[in-house]
Amino acid sequence: MEPTLRGRRALVTGAGSGIGRAVALHLVELGAEVVVSDRDRSGLDQTVASMERANPVVADLSSPAQVEALARQAGAIDVLINNAGLQHVSPIESFDVERWNLLLAVMLTAPFLLTKAVLPGMYDRGWGRIVNVASVHGLVASPYKAAYVSAKHGLLGLTKTAALEAAARGVDVTVSAVCPSYVRTPLVEKQIGDQARVRGISESEVLETVLLDRNAVKRMIEPEEVARAVGFLCREGAWATTGAALTIDAGWLAH
Repeated sequence: MEPTLRGRRALVTGAGSGIGRAVALHLVELGAEVVVSDRDRSGLDQTVASMERANPVVADLSSPAQVEALARQAGAIDVLINNAGLQHVSPIESFDVERWNLLLAVMLTAPFLLTKAVLPGMYDRGWGRIVNVASVHGLVASPYKAAYVSAKHGLLGLTKTAALEAAARGVDVTVSAVCPSYVRTPLVEKQIGDQARVRGISESEVLETVLLDRNAVKRMIEPEEVARAVGFLCREGAWATTGAALTIDAGWLAH
């Protein structure tokens, strides 16, 4: 694989499993030195064990102080991948406000703080790539996911705003997003049980009638497939993708 990111330093959040781990491994294949972060030390250790040029930093992104400390420890970052996420499934009338605040802190405030931290250096060096791992739920909604849907919609708004500000600087700094439908990750696998409980159906019915119902192609997306899309947005010639939300939804929005 052509090392298109050789000499670049990347930061990937939520790299202890799933999409984050796959993205970190792919960026290493592309030649980048990668700082990987997660609040799960054991998951982070597993990621580091399977890659080269990795620098692990344990951080809880629900804490602004820890986010800012992560930015300092990461150093000069050329590629930022805001991937960390979590889910909570509940009707709005019983949605716990602390869970609401937690989801927005991790999936919207933390990306804002990290973007704020890395943009000045990218501007000074004249090059940078920020990719926000959003979701098809950044474009459309589903029941029982008020905080997740709100955070992902907000993340796309942040993506577009940062892209416009970076473009005005006249440098090769892009900000874009990927919007996958359901990916085979621990986060999604946990949802199956939650959805079954909330909807009063079996877990097998959740997979068939909820997770894959809107997909035109009835299969889960693999983390490595999302990672390759992220790598595409990080390439040297990606200037025209700035502000874009790359949909990877197995035909969900084609209906």
